[in-house]
Amino acid sequence: MAMTVHCDIVSAEESLYSGLVELLVATGSEGELGIGYGHAPLLTSLKPGPVRLKTQGGEEEIYYLSGGYIEVQPHSVTVLADTALRAGDMDEAAAEKAKQEAEQALANQSGEMDYSKAAAQLAEAVAQLRTLQAIKKKLK
Repeated sequence: MAMTVHCDIVSAEESLYSGLVELLVATGSEGELGIGYGHAPLLTSLKPGPVRLKTQGGEEEIYYLSGGYIEVQPHSVTVLADTALRAGDMDEAAAEKAKQEAEQALANQSGEMDYSKAAAQLAEAVAQLRTLQAIKKKLK
């Protein structure tokens, strides 16, 4: 049996996951993180994108985070997300539409545009689409 660590994924709205995992993979501020049993303590911010869990039973679960923080302690991993969605709760058409709208806002160089807001919306939409692609790849 593989070594496990307790993992909690929590958003402002709800607790999405609580249980034992063999591996958690997320995108931190400095790049990809793979966290398993015995990982050194860590606190870092997370970029928008997928979080993959390999559960104690060996199954893989994928969640989408719009950003947040991850804290690694000797026997637990806590993911605090701004917004988090289960894979099944995501809408690919809505994410694609949001991406197109953000790209249009960035292309429109009017003085009234909030560039940082449009860039953040684009990053979030692209991260959602990446998450959906990871799910489709897993199902093949």
